[in-house]
Amino acid sequence: MLDWIALVFSLGEYALVSISLLLLLSIIASKISDRFGIPALLLFLILGMLAGSDGPGGIYFDDAALAQFVGVIALTLILFSGGLDTEWDSVRPVFKYGLTLSTLGVLLTALILGIFAQIVLGFSFLEGLLLGAIVSSTDAAAVFTILRSKGITLKNSLKSLVELESGSNDPMAVFLTIGLVQSLTQPDLSPASLIPFFISQMLLGTLAGYGFGRGIVFLTNHLKLSYEGLYPVLTLSTVLLAYGTTTLIGGSGFLAVYVTGIVASNQDFVHRRSLSRFHDALAWLMQIAMFLTLGLLVFPSRLLPVVGVGLLLAAVLMLLARPLSVFISLLPSRALDLRDKTLISWVGLRGAVPIVLATFPLLARIPQADLIFNVVFFIVLTSTLLQGTTIPLVARWLRVDAPERQRAILPLEYVPGSGLKSELKELVIPPDSTAIGKAIVELGLPDEFLIVLIARNGEYQLPNGGTCLCSGDRLLVLSERDAFQQVQSHINATG
Repeated sequence: MLDWIALVFSLGEYALVSISLLLLLSIIASKISDRFGIPALLLFLILGMLAGSDGPGGIYFDDAALAQFVGVIALTLILFSGGLDTEWDSVRPVFKYGLTLSTLGVLLTALILGIFAQIVLGFSFLEGLLLGAIVSSTDAAAVFTILRSKGITLKNSLKSLVELESGSNDPMAVFLTIGLVQSLTQPDLSPASLIPFFISQMLLGTLAGYGFGRGIVFLTNHLKLSYEGLYPVLTLSTVLLAYGTTTLIGGSGFLAVYVTGIVASNQDFVHRRSLSRFHDALAWLMQIAMFLTLGLLVFPSRLLPVVGVGLLLAAVLMLLARPLSVFISLLPSRALDLRDKTLISWVGLRGAVPIVLATFPLLARIPQADLIFNVVFFIVLTSTLLQGTTIPLVARWLRVDAPERQRAILPLEYVPGSGLKSELKELVIPPDSTAIGKAIVELGLPDEFLIVLIARNGEYQLPNGGTCLCSGDRLLVLSERDAFQQVQSHINATG
């Protein structure tokens, strides 16, 4: 008996060592990603594949249900973190375009690729459409990891649009995948029955997300917990509750948690900065865990037979299905020109969501499920490798890139109490601002706006009324949101 208990503990320790090593190797891989511009998710997937039964790691893992569970939890926390980092003011001008891309764009992508999959793989129409639906959503985290690694960002509202689309198009892909799996497993099911299912998914997901977003802010501000470390536990449990509850009542859990993050991000609540950092770190942990798990799930030897059709379908997705869906969806747009739409078409990077969705046919035991999973995995690898490494080059070629402004590391922390609306923010003086050369007292700043520190030439200095502002100054300010926007407009005004 004691020998059996010792064996169990020994296996547990080996598992902990293996998990720890994989996490450490993933962090090292992220440095490689930063230096060479290789998408981090690709390296995480490769690590998982190397650790699997076909690689030197020799870990046998063939549990699609567990992989799906890990993927769902990870995506839930990643989407909430993405929503929490989204400023409504930045996405409001492009909201209608993002909504169109995340619904009509996803549907068109699935339809176009599905038709080609039907021809190439000999699938039925529904099976081809299922494969198209699975790879129809994009991955924002991968795109902007690459852009940051090369020190560039996107001009105008392109960044906000791509982020909004990528954060909001997963629910549509999930809906299409689940609906098509049901149609394939239940032939008597009428396609018309999917319409109320779609409406309930989107409507309930949005309403639940709004309610839970308001709820997180209310609880955070009014519970007044004795220990600061309990606030991350509070938000984490609320996010998981939002996903689970919304799913149980027939809504889109993924949409709910994304909306929850957006609603919370645009309200004032205590420990905002520390909670944002916690969920950002948790999102990274979830990305690593999800990609490693999905990498373990795939058998590289099974990818070799699908190389030909995988390359063909990946080419159709990148060069035909995605561009057509983008240009058709954004046809009414006058704010976006040809170069903008071309860039949006190329940044349709596929990530972990398609691989997670590819586990649904596996669990439903659809006849072509294994082939669909392997083709989807190969498409994701190809898209990540080809598109991911060339996004900075394409952005420069289209002249839609701009130098990324590095965030300064703030030398102090401000935690607002309950009822206080002020936030600690950074404001940069642009080169052509009318405020350059003026003393602070001359700016007529509102009472709700206080300049705490000025960063100039790598050093911080305490300001006073006679301090004159220079181009490139970084102002660390304590301000209410309305006052900050008012002063920001004034500072950004050119002479």
